[in-house]
Amino acid sequence: MKYKIAVIYGDGVGPEVIGAAIKVLKALDLDAEYVEIKAGYEYWRQSGKPIEDGALDVIKDCNCILKGPLMTPPSPKSYRSVTITLRQVLDLYANVRPFKSFGRTSKKVDMIIVRENTEDLYSGIEFKIGSTAITLRIVSERASKRIARFAFELARREGRKRVTVVHKANVMKESCGLFRSAFFEVAKLYPEIQADELIVDAAAYRIVVAPETLEVLVTPNMFGDILSDVAAGVVGSIGLAPSANVGDKHAMFEPIHGTAPDIAGKGIANPIASILSAAMMLSHLGEVEKAKAIESAIDKLISDGRVLTPDMGGIAKTVDVANEVVRLARTILQLQH
Repeated sequence: MKYKIAVIYGDGVGPEVIGAAIKVLKALDLDAEYVEIKAGYEYWRQSGKPIEDGALDVIKDCNCILKGPLMTPPSPKSYRSVTITLRQVLDLYANVRPFKSFGRTSKKVDMIIVRENTEDLYSGIEFKIGSTAITLRIVSERASKRIARFAFELARREGRKRVTVVHKANVMKESCGLFRSAFFEVAKLYPEIQADELIVDAAAYRIVVAPETLEVLVTPNMFGDILSDVAAGVVGSIGLAPSANVGDKHAMFEPIHGTAPDIAGKGIANPIASILSAAMMLSHLGEVEKAKAIESAIDKLISDGRVLTPDMGGIAKTVDVANEVVRLARTILQLQH
């Protein structure tokens, strides 16, 4: 096999949507071995472990990870998010979340949110003093400059003309102030790309009312997490939003939506975000032709409007969407040869 892909199916609708993505990859003849890694809340309930023993060694031996949504319950406090653990242990410092309007839509969106993935309020450093709970916000110059460089390099590769730093330095003058200053210092190395800034609340407003004015946003961890869901709503459904978690040695691809336990097992979950995450993985592996065929297939599927899941106003099943993406992508690839 040319590629070895670690697969974490996840909780809730995870097995359904990741199963659909793998169905598409196999149908397009990707030369890959899929290695299942058991992890998540359900696995923890059965085994007492959030991720199986030896998983990290297996993952490090793979080309990349394709992961479904994982549930992180508010209790017990000892349960540590597997997703955050993987991001930190594998140093997947850049969370890349592209948002693009597909089909016929009133708002033309084509923006990328680049989120610092290892620090901020998600560092997991919390404690109580008496009746007061305290969470530490960690923002380092090293990580801030690293994510800024990543955002500018991404903009350069994709021909983007502007990178916008999102912050709240007017209130959090030390932590957000450092993130902001690191960004503008790195920006000097990319004079051909415009560098500007938005306060986080203004960024949320702009995403809703004028998303076409935004190209690449670079944010601290939590701001990027929240703004991503706002952007997903603008493009039509959180079920359309893929993501990549990228480091210097490893990469993990996943939909940004949650486990949706209310519809788990019903076969109606929207698999498009997972399929697009698989397409991002293909691009990362150099299989650009297959990736573009999937993206074009999804654009046509949404434009046609015949095979859509209930969250998008349709009646199709998860498997119906996967099958239609396969049919359209195969046709596109055949026309290219």
